[in-house]
Amino acid sequence: MVFVGSDGQLIVPTAVKIVIAGGFGTGKTTMVASVSEIPPLRTEELLTEAGVHVDDLAGIEGKDTTTVALDFGRITINTKVVLYLFGTPGQNRFWFMWDELATGAIGAVVLVDTRRLDSSFPSIDFFEHRAIPFIVAVNCFDGSQLYTVDEVRHALDLDEAIPVVLCDARNRESSKTVLVELIQHSMNRLAAV
Repeated sequence: MVFVGSDGQLIVPTAVKIVIAGGFGTGKTTMVASVSEIPPLRTEELLTEAGVHVDDLAGIEGKDTTTVALDFGRITINTKVVLYLFGTPGQNRFWFMWDELATGAIGAVVLVDTRRLDSSFPSIDFFEHRAIPFIVAVNCFDGSQLYTVDEVRHALDLDEAIPVVLCDARNRESSKTVLVELIQHSMNRLAAV
């Protein structure tokens, strides 16, 4: 992506990479799609009988597709900055791709579902062990019990410095708020170094 300035000079914006991660079925594909200015690239496939013993659908019985590589979206902030969003696959068998997807990212959103909170621990561990700034976004699914930010922080045993926000991944404004929170957190971490 290139822009032409008022003086006729070409402007190549700075690419900012953000990872949207989390367990299987937490809403990563939905979040990327809700906020992307372009039709998102999706690598979703139908769940099949072959995955019955591999994919745990407890709490998300209505789910019929899964991301098998990544989701990709873009947000142009201005002529100087473009955000590139990379959604990770959630199942353990696809985690080998996470290192590549996270390389060069300024930070990550770990999307969690309180109905399946235990699926969040591997994602949190991934970013903690690599010292990649991250925030936790609780996707408030219809019909799920609502918890306070403090209750989620305690259940996930998160440090006070890790932001926790409530969101609706289907809603563009809510997803934008999550991304703003991540960018602010990442900038604060950089400034502290």
